Amino acid sequence: MKISSKIVCVALACVLSGCAGAPENRSEMPPEKLYAAAQAYFKKTDYEKAAEYFDEVEKAHPYSEWAARASIMSAYSFYKRNAYDDAVLALDRFIQLHPGNRNTPYAYYLKGLCFYEQMSDAAREQKMTEQAVATFEEMLARHPNAIYAADARAKLAAAYDCMAGQEMAVGRYYLRRCDYMPALNRFQAVVEGYPGTNQVPEAMYRMGVSYAALGMVDMAEKTMKRMAERFPKSEWTQALMKDVKKAK
Repeated sequence: MKISSKIVCVALACVLSGCAGAPENRSEMPPEKLYAAAQAYFKKTDYEKAAEYFDEVEKAHPYSEWAARASIMSAYSFYKRNAYDDAVLALDRFIQLHPGNRNTPYAYYLKGLCFYEQMSDAAREQKMTEQAVATFEEMLARHPNAIYAADARAKLAAAYDCMAGQEMAVGRYYLRRCDYMPALNRFQAVVEGYPGTNQVPEAMYRMGVSYAALGMVDMAEKTMKRMAERFPKSEWTQALMKDVKKAK
């Protein structure tokens, strides 16, 4: 059933003008008036109060036509306050209760944003990055044609690059210590696990360097040939060619 915009406007005007007289018990307010009150607080950027009223719509009127809409708006209000944990909990609940709702793709997208906006740089722990990846991947698997899909893919690519960057940072650390096998494993993880990221040319170069340092010049040459095919103009390819030549 379509919600009348006229009802919303009348209720919102009533809330803003104080025409109801003494404050009402929220649980006794009709759903359209509760929703209008929540919208009023949201427009004033009082996101904490807005979330309270949106939550009350769902609690007091769980089977009304306003409940699902209020639920996603509650999550969005938490997000606007940077209350990411509360937003994720609200979004998980929305997804569980309303799997077929038209706003469910957005719920996945917003959940992904909650993690994405908490991502650390490549030198730090990547838990939030991993959760952002998992959420955007699930969203795209379930709703590949959603209007938010293009931005989700772009953010997923950035998250992959961040995770690859952490592998590179660890690999470089081992390489500086001349621990060539663990370094090689990290660089291989980037090439095989994150093949579309910007980290791959450097990872392949450092794989070649590690092979050469281990006396595996034939493997270094194979890596160099793969680089020449994939990244013929890369400075990393030219550098590996020089290093392999020296190692022979």
